[in-house]
Amino acid sequence: MVNITQIYQSQKAYFSSGATRGFDFRREQLLKLKAVVKENEQAILDALYSDLRKPAMEAYASEIGFLYEEINHALKHLADWMQPETATAPLTQFPSTSKIIKEPLGVVLIIGPWNYPFQLIIDPLVGAMAAGNCAILKPSELAPATSQIMADLITKNFDPAYIAVVEGDGATVTPALMEHPFNHVFFTGSIPVGKKVLAMAAPHLTPTTLELGGKSPCIVDQRVNLKVAAKRIVWGKFWNAGQTCVAPDYLVVHEKVKTKLLIALQSAIQEFFGQNPQESPDYGRIINHKRFQTLRNFIGDGKLLWGGKFDENDLYIEPTILTDVPADAPVMQEEIFGPILPVISFSTKEEALHIIAQHPNPLSLYVFTNDVQMEQFYTENIAFGGGCVNNTLVHLTSATLPFGGVGASGMGRYHGQYSFDLFSHHKSIMKTGTWLDVPIKYPPFGNKLKTLKLLMK
Repeated sequence: MVNITQIYQSQKAYFSSGATRGFDFRREQLLKLKAVVKENEQAILDALYSDLRKPAMEAYASEIGFLYEEINHALKHLADWMQPETATAPLTQFPSTSKIIKEPLGVVLIIGPWNYPFQLIIDPLVGAMAAGNCAILKPSELAPATSQIMADLITKNFDPAYIAVVEGDGATVTPALMEHPFNHVFFTGSIPVGKKVLAMAAPHLTPTTLELGGKSPCIVDQRVNLKVAAKRIVWGKFWNAGQTCVAPDYLVVHEKVKTKLLIALQSAIQEFFGQNPQESPDYGRIINHKRFQTLRNFIGDGKLLWGGKFDENDLYIEPTILTDVPADAPVMQEEIFGPILPVISFSTKEEALHIIAQHPNPLSLYVFTNDVQMEQFYTENIAFGGGCVNNTLVHLTSATLPFGGVGASGMGRYHGQYSFDLFSHHKSIMKTGTWLDVPIKYPPFGNKLKTLKLLMK
């Protein structure tokens, strides 16, 4: 194992030198990061295929092209983000002016997951770099090829005193890393591991961002374009073989359109992946045998409408649709994180809310409806991290929208300026002129209280 303490101390010293604070340095490093990714696109795609059998189109869109958008957005707006913000000062502090200075936090730790093993490390890194921090990256050992290519690229192109990668078994390496008082920890992964990370951060009072998951519902109203809805649901659910934290976890479908929607879903699956998805070059695989066994067991938790075939040697599970799923079935007790889609019907919007309330605070919510009032009802009455109306997944592609969970699905938000702000300390400063010194605040107070009440009522 690398000497974690040595890396941490060298980054603390490098940050203290002030080297990362200037605009020119930050811009230069972001440009370098983009160039490094660009020069190694094929190697990154190959690693993602090795780990998850990701199709090149899917991998490029979600792991590489996505990062170009984030880096370009940061480069375009970085100068403005770094400028102090002017704030108003209360009349009682006249003659004063106020401003907010954004300063880097210091040394941050970014812990990534296996499902999008490149993007979900580098994306928060973009924000950390833009904000002027040093960073240690801990990629997932469950995606070893991607972990290795990331370590190679960072080590060859960046000073480890600025950015470093620490590989290894998360159960061993993460606690060793968390022994150090980082200025911020950013974790993407499961809820159980997120709880452990938060507990390890507590002794140092380290601010922590948790990007977790949960059971994200997809509501299909009776007033909807069923053909379009089915395509977008199938696309979002089976992208990366369902191993997406914001994938539609289960469908809540109005009973009047359930039959037609189920037919449309099956048609979309065949259109996208053919009669035998195992032979499709556009369909991924499950990360490992442990996850495969969990998903395989879920298949028996309802009536099999479509799919259900599997091949453990190939880590393949067919796109699967389940109906008549009991509320207490295992598949409805935890995030599925795989290509299995339970379908539950409802007759009233209140019934739909009751179903979703059994799995509160999902990371995402998807609503398919052409009824604006129904759209408003669901988006206002359900607590969720973010979501879409008449689409799936795409809200996370926008650098102008904050991405993050609520409650059990996480804490903190990032993307675009939200990433910059996340990795910055907003320092408040009030400056008071000396040309006038209002005496009301000084004793003896006498009858000054009356004047103060007039000013502050």
